[in-house]
Amino acid sequence: MNLGSPDSTQVSDVKRYLNEFLMDERVIDSPYIWRAILVKGIIVPFRAPKTAHAYSTIWTKDGSPLVHLTKQLQAALQAQTDTPVEIAMRYGNPSAKQAFENLKNKYPGLQEVILLPLYPHYAMSSYETAVEYAKQIHQKGKYPFSLNIIAPYYNNADYINAMAENIRPYLSQPHDHILFSYHGIPERHILKSDTTGKHCLSMENCCEVDSPAHATCYRHQCFTTTHLIAAQLNIPKDKYSISFQSRLGRTPWLKPYTDFRLEEMPKEGIKNLLILCPAFVSDCLETLEEIAIRGKESFLNAGGESYTMIPCLNVSPVWVQTIIKWVNKIKELELVAIN
Repeated sequence: MNLGSPDSTQVSDVKRYLNEFLMDERVIDSPYIWRAILVKGIIVPFRAPKTAHAYSTIWTKDGSPLVHLTKQLQAALQAQTDTPVEIAMRYGNPSAKQAFENLKNKYPGLQEVILLPLYPHYAMSSYETAVEYAKQIHQKGKYPFSLNIIAPYYNNADYINAMAENIRPYLSQPHDHILFSYHGIPERHILKSDTTGKHCLSMENCCEVDSPAHATCYRHQCFTTTHLIAAQLNIPKDKYSISFQSRLGRTPWLKPYTDFRLEEMPKEGIKNLLILCPAFVSDCLETLEEIAIRGKESFLNAGGESYTMIPCLNVSPVWVQTIIKWVNKIKELELVAIN
């Protein structure tokens, strides 16, 4: 299950998509009436034409890159396993209902469905909303199969290895620094997800102090992913850093902000940059337009000399093999349980 995309770059389709996305109470967590006024009355009318233009700069003959890449991942997986593979989007098409209906109709007697959210890290506006939405659709549809969900895999050794191998070829080209740019979220989301109610953002190094809150702390999980990848690739601590992109509105979001850092780095002597977006499994608007196009322009205009965006995992063979390995592990566990 991935994020989703408008059906086309037409403003009407983008409006429909933005309304569904931004009216999600886990994305903009204001009371419904204020959220509706903000989204339907202000954000979408003004933002939709600009967003439609942004999508038009990355749209392909196959449509949305994110949807097309997810379909390619489905095909790559299906070629290597007898287990049925369906895809769904949290917003837009194909929907979770379509996926469940396809499984029910194509595979009578199916007993269990495993949901793999294509979000490595826990956040209420990504992993949580996708999982809760899928659970709601599953329960409402009274489907005959159970629904089991793969937990966030931000620190899973197989995932870290897939990420490291995806990055490794780019390390041979000249670079001064590697920037891990994660999708940002409001600080209040971090506080809302803090199961202890007292740990997150309460101290400067809260992400380094062990706490049950880390199980649902997006910030901690982003830091963990970065440090594990860097350790596996032997990247020195002074050669990489973390930032957060795609903020919306005026409330405080996780810092430092990627757009600010891209303008500051050349002044600090970082002229040759590698940048990647580990919060995304598939390349999308936020990676291809925000980072690869606008981010590059900002960095070079600020005095940078070379700028390379490392693609997401997409359909890389090591990522496909990782998922196949997980599926086989699940099968083995079930066989053991049955026997």
